[in-house]
Amino acid sequence: MEGQIRGVGRMVSEERYCVDVLTQIRAIIAGMHRVEEIIMEQHLHTCVMESFKRGTPADKNEKITEIMQLISAYKKGK
Repeated sequence: MEGQIRGVGRMVSEERYCVDVLTQIRAIIAGMHRVEEIIMEQHLHTCVMESFKRGTPADKNEKITEIMQLISAYKKGK
């Protein structure tokens, strides 16, 4: 993605066709969404699962609140 972002910067400075630039930006955004999904899944399988196995009821409620906030933010960003 880093290379794609630099490429978009070059495209803009070279005054490339707007649709081509926008297409590359959509590809970057799609890649970021995939990374976001992977990290969320890892968080659920590690931090959240550990909290539910060994945490106190307060820890569990905190994780639920955290996940709900993330889902809400995720929905707004799409």
